[in-house]
Amino acid sequence: MRILVMGGTWFLGREVVAESLRRGWRVTTFTRGLSGEPVPGVERVHGDRTVPADLRLLAAHGPWDAVIDTSSSELPPRVVQLSASALSAQTARWVHLSTVSVYADWPHSALTEESPLLECPADADESYGFTGQDGSPTKYGFQKAGGEKAVVEALGDRAVFLRPGVILGPAEYVGRLPWWLTRAHRGGPIVVPAPADRLIQPVDVRDVAAFAVDQAASTGGGAFNIAHPTGITFADFVQACLEVTGGAGRPVWTQPEVLAECGVKQWTEMPLWRTHAGVWLVNSDRAVASGLHCRPLRDTIADTWAWWQSAGRPVDHPRWADHGVSPEKEAKILASLPGPTA
Repeated sequence: MRILVMGGTWFLGREVVAESLRRGWRVTTFTRGLSGEPVPGVERVHGDRTVPADLRLLAAHGPWDAVIDTSSSELPPRVVQLSASALSAQTARWVHLSTVSVYADWPHSALTEESPLLECPADADESYGFTGQDGSPTKYGFQKAGGEKAVVEALGDRAVFLRPGVILGPAEYVGRLPWWLTRAHRGGPIVVPAPADRLIQPVDVRDVAAFAVDQAASTGGGAFNIAHPTGITFADFVQACLEVTGGAGRPVWTQPEVLAECGVKQWTEMPLWRTHAGVWLVNSDRAVASGLHCRPLRDTIADTWAWWQSAGRPVDHPRWADHGVSPEKEAKILASLPGPTA
């Protein structure tokens, strides 16, 4: 197999490259050379996918058996359209990393791959879409739906779409799991969103990468929801963070209405917490039937802490600063609760 990875130097893209090399494949990466270090053993092409001349230069390095696009998360549909159109004749298959946010009903309702998508033109620019008052739908979701449409128009049934929710694991650049780990390690009373038995479905970056590479070698098309089929309760998640870090913390289960009254932002200040009914009701049966294997999330938690303790650091990203309640705000929340919390 000879594949092209759009991206390939950090988090998911880097894992896709590593997995492909483990299988003995020939890998070309296309990056701007701004984030992360390239994986040794790949053919590196530098360029900007917003520049037609750079895409023509890239196309001259083909053909490929498959393209795996891991770098379109923050690009408008018209840029995805430009890339897919420029490379369509040079690849037999296109594996596109999308998101569960493309669904019109997320995060309010349970989802399958047949659930309706948000509407966005394939040639939309970065101004298209909006974010609702309750945080849904999102402009990001509209943009990613338009990106999917652009790939379909260029590749047709040669395209496959992977729609993950939350991806965690070593080298995570958003900061969700690292925040919980560092908070657990600090110890003391920890504000945690009730209920304790809430099930969450994040997936390990290495498992997403393996499935993406599997799909590059497959022949089927369509879309796959990527969510942990069994998940983990919030109680077990927090307990695992405490155990792997050796933290002496104590969860203080706090009702959602209290967190709301204290102005805690869902999804960011309290990572992985969102009260919408369907946020963690994403059906991944189709992906599991096609070979998606998700390791226990306790392993993801342990491996991420080991990476963090070994001086591992992600690429710089502005979203990192958005995640986690400050110690001062957490102290105010604890002080507002009835009874002793120390």
